[in-house]
Amino acid sequence: MTKIINICGARPNFMKIAPLMRAYGDHANIEPLLVHTGQHYDENMSNLFFRQLGIPEPDVNLEVGSGSPTRQTADIMTRFEPLVIEHKPDWVLVVGDVTSTIACSLVAVRHGVRVAHVEAGLRSFDREMPEEINRVLTDSISNLLFVTEPSGIENLRREGVPDDRIHFVGNVMIDTLRANFDKAQASTILEDLGLAPKSFNVVTLHRPSNVDDATTFARIADAIDTVQQDLPVVFPMHPRTRNNLARLGLAERFAAMPNLRIIDPVGYLDFLKLMGQAAVVLTDSGGIQEETTILGTWCLTLRENTERPITIDQGTNRLVGTDTDNIINAYRKCRSTNLATPPVPDKWDGQAAKRIAAILAAT
Repeated sequence: MTKIINICGARPNFMKIAPLMRAYGDHANIEPLLVHTGQHYDENMSNLFFRQLGIPEPDVNLEVGSGSPTRQTADIMTRFEPLVIEHKPDWVLVVGDVTSTIACSLVAVRHGVRVAHVEAGLRSFDREMPEEINRVLTDSISNLLFVTEPSGIENLRREGVPDDRIHFVGNVMIDTLRANFDKAQASTILEDLGLAPKSFNVVTLHRPSNVDDATTFARIADAIDTVQQDLPVVFPMHPRTRNNLARLGLAERFAAMPNLRIIDPVGYLDFLKLMGQAAVVLTDSGGIQEETTILGTWCLTLRENTERPITIDQGTNRLVGTDTDNIINAYRKCRSTNLATPPVPDKWDGQAAKRIAAILAAT
């Protein structure tokens, strides 16, 4: 029997862990244990996603809660270590690049437990991003590295990872999207917000480099102001971003935009419907770059780099930075260009989790 402790902690993890928990059911020799670190813990950031995605109740919730990244890392490690000692797993499986990813990986390695990293090899080459540090460190101590796109293979080889540890399996985020696409079409979010298909835009912002700095946030706000004059903008606002509006003196600036709709974070199905029916999505999220590529929706990434280059090479994503004029010009180009159906990246076929489970079952 192969015992696998599976780690999730933050909203992006939930979409990645859901298809894996289903795929384990095909292998009688896998005994999965689901651990929620509690890094994201409120209703919309955690519990709602578990219900909508059919993720089983966690076997253990570490209930870490909020705190600085350093404090969260320490708390997760301290609370996770007794589980590793008690259960003696064969594998600790981590997904993505959040604090929970690196914290649990470090504990596993210290106790001689093998680590499997899902979504390995992605690189923005920007060491000022906390996520980049998490990615590089996790990959360096992982025994199996499950890769979503060819750039991941190249990056890992360049860093000296042996080929026998690297597996190009596809994208579990897209497994979840494909499994829930039809269900999302029943969402009433457009009617609830009084929107018509393709007659609105969506904005998401949460990265510290964008929402913690007053100058950068103000540049983005100026661009959003212009965009909302063309079409209504729906802005499901991350708690970090909402807290910064008042702190940085931008609350009145946003309140003065008549066609901007700031709403609380929404569940996965509602957001999938919003992304699929938006004219343009403006974001600093990594996963949204991938999801809009499959949905065939224009995506403007408000960053200077991306760890997901395939979404630019083959998808609908455009890297535009945070300069006001660059954002506006890119937006106008999208609005004036008919979007051809993009090719589907290799192995983004909804079967990535099954490939991962089969590899783990054979180890």
